[in-house]
This record gives sequence, structure tokens and C-alpha cells, in this order.
Amino acid sequence: MNTKTIKQTVIFKATPSEVYGLIMESKKHASFTGQPASISKKQNGKFTVYGGYCHGHNLELKEGKKIVQAWHFAQAGWPEDHFSICIFVFEASPKGTKLRFTQSEIPEYKVESLKEGWKEFYWQPMKQYLMKKEK
Repeated sequence: MNTKTIKQTVIFKATPSEVYGLIMESKKHASFTGQPASISKKQNGKFTVYGGYCHGHNLELKEGKKIVQAWHFAQAGWPEDHFSICIFVFEASPKGTKLRFTQSEIPEYKVESLKEGWKEFYWQPMKQYLMKKEK
């Protein structure tokens, strides 16, 4: 199977710890996605997000700084035993937090849908959640 990598950089008007919490705290994750989430905050702990559409486990956690996780997507054509690797790196910036995101080991035919999916189902809802919280 041929695989590819995507890289995205997003700025959030929040601290690195707040942005990290949106991804790693089950209640906050469920709040911005509108879908059930169960996320372990432990190394090698498991997670399920979007009501089971995605699941995996934590490989490396540095609170407020970095998340490395193995992700599996319940998509047609996604191999049952295959995990992609998602790396979230959080850096303080003058405007809040710069999130540098890398996802590797993506089956080649899923790259374009995942590029858009991260924007539509994560980055935009996270920004909207943070804007509501600001008010």
C-alpha cells in the first residue's frame, strides 16, 4: 500500500494548554465536535472520537507541548489493521498558539479527504469553540 503524509499549520487564539486540552480532554473534545469522545490521558492509553469513527492510542504525550497518536479511521477502504501517525506540536505565538500538525502513513487514496477533513472537523470547530468561550 502506498502511503503519504500531510502537514498543516493552524493558529488558535488560546494558550497551548487550552488547545492541547481540546484534543485530549473527552468532554471538551465532545463539545467542539458534537460527537461522543473517550480519551485516555495516559501514555499507551486508548481513545475513541467521533462516536467510534476514529480510534487509536497515545504514543507520546507532553502536556501543552506535543501529542503523538496512532489513528485508525472507520472509512471504506481503510485497512482494518492499519494506523496512521498523527503528531500535534503546540507552540506559543504572538497570536495565541501555533499548532503544527503532521499525519503520516495515510493510504494514498485517502490523503485529499483527510486534508479537508482536519480543516472541516477539527480546526474550524476548535476555532469556533474557542471564540464562544471568549465571549
